[in-house]
Amino acid sequence: MRKAVTGLVFGITVLLAALLSFNALSYFNFDPFYGFLRLKQEAIATGWYMPAYYAHVLVAAIILLIAIFQVYPPFGMRWRKTHKTLGKVYVFGVLFFSAPGGLIMSLFINRGEWVTFSFVLQSLLWWVFTLFAFTSIRKGDIIAHRAWMFRSVALTLAAITLRVYAFMSSSSIDLTHPASYTTISWLSWGLNLLIVELYLLRFPKPGISVFNQN
Repeated sequence: MRKAVTGLVFGITVLLAALLSFNALSYFNFDPFYGFLRLKQEAIATGWYMPAYYAHVLVAAIILLIAIFQVYPPFGMRWRKTHKTLGKVYVFGVLFFSAPGGLIMSLFINRGEWVTFSFVLQSLLWWVFTLFAFTSIRKGDIIAHRAWMFRSVALTLAAITLRVYAFMSSSSIDLTHPASYTTISWLSWGLNLLIVELYLLRFPKPGISVFNQN
């Protein structure tokens, strides 16, 4: 039963990630007036926003899908070489593009200081967790690598949870109100990280996971 539920959650997450990635890649036209960018003209005028935006969004469209498969045990156990190759792509993409781009973008969010702080902290933790995941596997510490990678992916998936929470609450909550969006901005990655920490307490070692439970 647990395997079935986990498989369903995995499938839904992949579907949402694919939809989000497809939308992100639609910005590959480099039009500064396309879609969401129409709202960021002041930020774009600084010269900082567009490079950060494309570094973050276009690369994140790829690593978002990679991330899900990287922490899906059946994939890693069956396709070890592919797992390693995709892991290198993920680490490179986060450390050199998506996290730095997200950090710069955070400085141009006009939703209040607590929202800005949330996204700045998320970007910094994303970078640090990913770096630790990389350095730990270089040292051969698989247990630490797994834990740090789970934490990194928790923040990667905030791209999905942020939009899910915003969609679910849009009919009953005024998201233009500072307190409302502040709450969602923190929940989008804070709750993910909490779930991961609880999971790591329950299944602390590789080979021990929900997939081994009946």
